[in-house]
Amino acid sequence: MSETKKVPTGNQVRQMFLDFFAQKGFQVEPSASLIPHNDPTLLWINAGVSTLKKYFDGTEKPKCNRIVNAQKCIRTNDIENVGRTSRHLTMFEMLGDFSIGDFFKKEAIPWAWEFLTSKDWIGFDPERLYVTVYPDDQEAYDIWVKTGMNPKHIHKSMDNFWEIGRGPGGPDTEIYYDRGEKYDPDHIGEKLFFEDIDNDRYIEVWNIVFSQYDCRPGEVPRTEYKELPQKNIDTGMGLERLVCLVQDKETNFDTDLFMPIIEAAEKFAKHPYSDPEYKMAYRVIADHIRTVTFAIADGAMFSNEGRGYVLRRVLRRAVRYGIKLGIEGSFMYKLVQVAADAMKDYYGYVEEKVPLIEKLVKNEEESFHRTLANGETLLQEALKEHADTKNLPGEVVFRLYDTYGYPKELTAEIAEDAGYTVDEAGFDKEMAAQKQRARDARGELQSMHGQSEDLMDFIEESEFTGYTDRTCKGKVIGLFRNGVKVDELEGEGDVILSSTCFYAESGGQCADTGKIWNDLFHADVTDVKKAPHKQPLHHIENVEGTLHLGDEVEGAYDYEARQKTRANHSSLHLLQAALREVLGSHIAQAGSYNCPDYARFDFTHFEKPTAEQLKKVEEIVNEKIQEDIPVTTEVLPIEEARKTGATALFDEKYGDFVRVVSMGDFSKEFCGGTHVSNTGDLGVFRIISEESVGSGIRRITCETKMKAYEDFRREQDYLDDTAAILKMKNWEGLQERIQKLLDENAELKKEVAAEKQKAMLADADAQLSKKESISGLEVLILKQKDMETGGMKDYAEALRNKMQNGIVFLANEGAGKVTFVCACSKAAIAKGLKAGDLVKAAAQLTGGNGGGRPDMAQAGGRDVSKLDAAIEEVRKRIQNA
Repeated sequence: MSETKKVPTGNQVRQMFLDFFAQKGFQVEPSASLIPHNDPTLLWINAGVSTLKKYFDGTEKPKCNRIVNAQKCIRTNDIENVGRTSRHLTMFEMLGDFSIGDFFKKEAIPWAWEFLTSKDWIGFDPERLYVTVYPDDQEAYDIWVKTGMNPKHIHKSMDNFWEIGRGPGGPDTEIYYDRGEKYDPDHIGEKLFFEDIDNDRYIEVWNIVFSQYDCRPGEVPRTEYKELPQKNIDTGMGLERLVCLVQDKETNFDTDLFMPIIEAAEKFAKHPYSDPEYKMAYRVIADHIRTVTFAIADGAMFSNEGRGYVLRRVLRRAVRYGIKLGIEGSFMYKLVQVAADAMKDYYGYVEEKVPLIEKLVKNEEESFHRTLANGETLLQEALKEHADTKNLPGEVVFRLYDTYGYPKELTAEIAEDAGYTVDEAGFDKEMAAQKQRARDARGELQSMHGQSEDLMDFIEESEFTGYTDRTCKGKVIGLFRNGVKVDELEGEGDVILSSTCFYAESGGQCADTGKIWNDLFHADVTDVKKAPHKQPLHHIENVEGTLHLGDEVEGAYDYEARQKTRANHSSLHLLQAALREVLGSHIAQAGSYNCPDYARFDFTHFEKPTAEQLKKVEEIVNEKIQEDIPVTTEVLPIEEARKTGATALFDEKYGDFVRVVSMGDFSKEFCGGTHVSNTGDLGVFRIISEESVGSGIRRITCETKMKAYEDFRREQDYLDDTAAILKMKNWEGLQERIQKLLDENAELKKEVAAEKQKAMLADADAQLSKKESISGLEVLILKQKDMETGGMKDYAEALRNKMQNGIVFLANEGAGKVTFVCACSKAAIAKGLKAGDLVKAAAQLTGGNGGGRPDMAQAGGRDVSKLDAAIEEVRKRIQNA
């Protein structure tokens, strides 16, 4: 960097990179979501080129053949190194410039040199730059020398070739920056670079891949790779690493991209960042809150699998390091705003999502603290138990994972910090056993179908006509009894037809039922599932006659049941759209089921919706029903369907063509199920219940048509009957009448309580005759039966106040248990007699526990037979005072 030039911020460095290439005619592409779209091979976007593969493989033509971007990325494969090293991160930004069949080496290399060395841009000293090239790539070597690179700073390495299996690839060149002697304590010098020794002096800055060959590793030598007709350039430079060098900081974490977060975390901690022992903890927290903040902003949610599990693991790791810093309680959610502010110049969209992210993070933190409280004790006990071997058994790790929700990796980290190893094989064995138990629990019949070799080998096609046809005619092309193929079937079994109108259970929609028949055969279809090759597999019962391979049969599904199912299914599409409108765009489907009687919809949400929100959702759905919106379906190529903006399930594996179901502009979803032709066909919609079914997952159960009407009617009748009981003509004013009765009842209870208080105080004088003098104190010990426990403390206090220097101890037997109450005067407390201690001693003798203040306490026990012994123990303690 030029000494006269002001050191730029991290956000300015990013913008400089984009501006530099924009001046070269590049189109600036915004950073895509961290969640991959239409790429099932990736859990997260993990490189700048990941979002541009559609251009590189030729499936889509970009508007401009020169693209530059700053892309958010997540990689967690080296999470254990985050905080330990100066450069490992879970979330980072990849700066990249790309050519789609446009420029190549003679432009890419000089532009990189210009950006890094020009005083108008980064301004690095050219003598501090080093590069690697592929030995056979003489062209790249010559261009580097011509551009100005010192030939003595060029290292030829066989590692400089990029290929991942068969497909486009080629040589690459890497640019390194020499940070100087202070990062070379042993004064090894250039040997660190040329011999590729791990070091903090020569830091890789930028990698440029020359994608020019059709790579076929394992098939032909590299020298025989054919050149691609369209050559591409793919570059990648980590923003955080570049900023570290530009700002001359020791690590990425000491730059302005992270320090605001670290400084904010310091306010909650008991140890400073300047203490070397705690630097790693701060770095983990700063990195991980960025990851969590941006992942949730892009649509991820905490869960127990997939990317949600990764997110949960990242947050929990940070929380554990917070505990190491002495931070008490939840704190990560307080850093969300700081993380958003640090990068708001380029990622302003995160700001509007901060409240949602804070809620989700806080909920997850609180849940994890409860988990830690339960599991930490078990883990520490296990570590002590195996201190001799310093190896934590796999069954312990699995129990922590299965019972307390501890990720295996978190347990391993805690164990490693304590100097232990973990029995990975033992954990895997326990996990495999659990999966087998789950498979066994699914039932023998299902297991036989799943393992049927005959079904797995059956590949004849079956046409589904049930979207439009109520009946069907087809030929019997497959017969099975308990998964075994047969030529004829007498009695219960499974049938595959060449053509069928019966819907097989899938996508959350239940199967059709109905009948199939011909002149010599008749049977009920009680279930339809998909065979391994997706053919509808009809399960038949109540069979009359014999069915043979090749027979022609007719079939008809239960039309009334299908109509109800269709309505319930369509209601879920309206429901999801309404939930997104009322609760927020983060709502995503997490499961569904619909049948003739009801529909069920699981969705991601961080808290219980309010009654008002659910009423609004129900109202919106019913409004859309009243609007009589046509329901249309289209079968589209997958890419075309995605461009329509239709909602799709993230984890669903779609084929080349998908059905898109639209309900006007209100709802558009990928869906293979059956639906009504008009929203008006739903009649009416009613939410039956709303509940939690897991962390961050809520469930709504609902109904439509006559079922919904009948339940609305039942509620109306209930209100009318209730009004009649109260001698009202109708239910209007019912709430006011009930409230009046409740108020009157409360007043009567007060009057009764007052009378009881009077009686209790009147009785107190009579009871005082039983007091004793023990250890210079007035002591009243009373053994009662079926006394109202709610007034025991008041009674004891009243008795104590009528004595001087007194102790009152009440023991009440009732409902198969015993309750103790004690009231102590100041004189008794001065002698060391505390009410809490006395009731606790009595309770423990009777199988219970409790305690309280020195002057007043209550406790309970379960073993009534030990009541007298408990009273004697109290008497003895008073005597010994």
